[in-house]
Amino acid sequence: MYRNSNWNTPKDTALECVKLAIDVGYRHFDGALVYFNEHEVGQAIREKIADGTVKREDIFYCGKLWNTFHPPELVRPALERTLKALKLDYVDLYIVELPMAFKPGNEFYPKDQHGKYIYHHTDLCATWEALEHCKDAGLVKSLGVSNFNRRQLELLLNKPGLKHKPVSNQVECHPYFTQPKLLEYCRQHDIVIVGYCPIGSSRDASWVNVKCPPLLEDELLVSIGKKYNKSSAQVALRFNVQRGVVVIPKSFSPERITHNFQIFDFSLTEEEMKAIESLNKNIRFVELLMWSDHPEYPFHDEY
Repeated sequence: MYRNSNWNTPKDTALECVKLAIDVGYRHFDGALVYFNEHEVGQAIREKIADGTVKREDIFYCGKLWNTFHPPELVRPALERTLKALKLDYVDLYIVELPMAFKPGNEFYPKDQHGKYIYHHTDLCATWEALEHCKDAGLVKSLGVSNFNRRQLELLLNKPGLKHKPVSNQVECHPYFTQPKLLEYCRQHDIVIVGYCPIGSSRDASWVNVKCPPLLEDELLVSIGKKYNKSSAQVALRFNVQRGVVVIPKSFSPERITHNFQIFDFSLTEEEMKAIESLNKNIRFVELLMWSDHPEYPFHDEY
């Protein structure tokens, strides 16, 4: 449950952080082609297998299908790019990163001469069928989605001839955005919620909603943390784990990578869980407003 998304970290940062995370005890790694570091992540995993720390089957790697690869004929080549970068034979989970397709091509973020994003017609069911073929070919163990709302999930679940249903939906989830309705819907359909930004987010106004107050400064989380000799971050992570949400905290600090793993030696009471649930403000840190005019932008719907 370690998210290695980075766009601006120095070379070998992901390599060293993933090796440390494996030593600490992490086994679930969340990556993506557009993080531009899958070669480092793969090297770290292979080195820790070679030195006997783990076996390949101990590691759970999640890769992602980017928006420019939604046409069915591009799905398998995109997954094969990830496998080539990782130098692994398969990934454990491969997910559709966003339900919004962009114009296929060499640019991951295609724009026209006016700086406007160039979208592509999205047929989520056709994309899904191509993913099912990848699973049947043994390139991936399980399939999932990310940032899908209920309508988009139902589109896949109700697809005629569905062979492999999505096992997970990766969405923003934390005490200020608890996703109760989506969580309940996914539970009914045996879809695991994987929560990104589980301890909040950076305060980078270029892509983060800074109107949402800093989660880790919340008085309730801080006070509960004091009771257990834990930080507000550890309390926020424990909260989601106890309600059955998989958490993928992101950090490139060795101290915090270790710190974020130390959430299994305490439990929150029912009253504390309810109190934290009541912090929900229904405000996203990650709104992706730059794509809000896409026909499949997922966040216009209630859930």
